[in-house]
Amino acid sequence: MSSNPEIANTIQTGAFKTNYHDVGQGEPLFLIHGSGPGVTAWANWRLVIPALAEQYRVIAPDMAGFGYTERVDSYHYTMDNWVRHAIELMDALGIEKTHMVGNSFGGALAIALAIRHPERVDKLILMGAAGVNFELTPGLDQVWGYEPSVENMRSMMDLFAYDRSLVSNELAQLRYEASIQPGFQETFSQMFPPPRQRSVEALASKPQDIKAIKHETLILHGREDLVVPPVTSTTLFELIPNSQLHMFGRCGHWTQIEHNARFIELLKNFLREA
Repeated sequence: MSSNPEIANTIQTGAFKTNYHDVGQGEPLFLIHGSGPGVTAWANWRLVIPALAEQYRVIAPDMAGFGYTERVDSYHYTMDNWVRHAIELMDALGIEKTHMVGNSFGGALAIALAIRHPERVDKLILMGAAGVNFELTPGLDQVWGYEPSVENMRSMMDLFAYDRSLVSNELAQLRYEASIQPGFQETFSQMFPPPRQRSVEALASKPQDIKAIKHETLILHGREDLVVPPVTSTTLFELIPNSQLHMFGRCGHWTQIEHNARFIELLKNFLREA
């Protein structure tokens, strides 16, 4: 077992091996991370996995191209392939149906999965989610255009948090080191090339398809989010019939970190609803 907490279990999914966390027992609950440089499932979800695992079987994978999931030459980083990867992981783990939590990029993926494989998704939770068209923010442009340096990582992380005290030099150093692991930046720079508005559009599902989502859906967003604008969540709320929207004030793109206890409580209450 690796001493790096970001590396957990490995399973074959299609042409490559997936690194994933699998903690707790009960109904399955998938957590899909965002698309920041050097991101891993563990970095994204470490503060919520233990609490959620008290009642659920929490599965948090590194999606294709991210973290410690195996990288394959000539793999195309497209929504079709990310959806396929999620389904292959569910199949490999013998999971027919799961609750799905998607953060940012992961929200766009969760939406696409609910549209294409509605029978595989139970309840849907979208946090600071992409997945609809919006005007590329300077913040997201900076995130996707990241060039590795401690300074760039620090300035990017300042964008994520409303409360800058959450972003220490030590954390920036740690995430910078994560972003320069072998293969990480090479893959990352391929995923969202300029002009990056095209990548926003490539992550978006069609409004009429989103309107047809029948799943109970909880939508969460930070009011001061500089990366994915809150209008994405108000748009999703207008489109998805069985949805509820919770907007956090004094909160950036890190709802699960900045409002950790509230985030966990909202999720648990929503998942407990009949």
